[in-house]
Amino acid sequence: MLNHFIRAASAAAALCIATAALAAAGAPASTAQTSKGAALVDGRGMSLYTFDNDAGGKSACNGPCAAIWPPLIAASGSSAAGDWTIVSRDDGSAQWAYKGHPLYTFTKDGTPGDVNGDGFKNVWRLAKP
Repeated sequence: MLNHFIRAASAAAALCIATAALAAAGAPASTAQTSKGAALVDGRGMSLYTFDNDAGGKSACNGPCAAIWPPLIAASGSSAAGDWTIVSRDDGSAQWAYKGHPLYTFTKDGTPGDVNGDGFKNVWRLAKP
C-alpha cells in the first residue's frame, strides 16, 4: 500500500513539474494523464485532439465541424515557439498547432480527462506530447 502511494505521489510530482515547464515556456497547453495515457490538454484540463484530414498545417475543420470540435484559439499577440505554431483558419482566426497539427477540443468531453473523441470516425486522434 505504501509503495502504491509513493508511486502515485511520484507520478503526480512529475506531472506538476512537466506542467510547470510548459507554462514557463509559454505553451498554450499542458500535459495530463488520461485513461489513454499522457495527452495534451487546454487550460481547463480538457483533452486536445488532431484531425487526420488537416494537411499542410491548415485546418480542414470549419463551420459545423468546428462547432463540434472547437479549435484551440490563439489569442491576439500569441507567438509560436518550439513545437508550437499558429495557423490561420478560414474565418481569419488563429489556431494553435502542435508539431504542425492544429488542435481541437471535443464538445462531447464533459469533464477534464475525458477522451471521448479519440478514434472518432477513425479520423480524430488524442494529441500526445
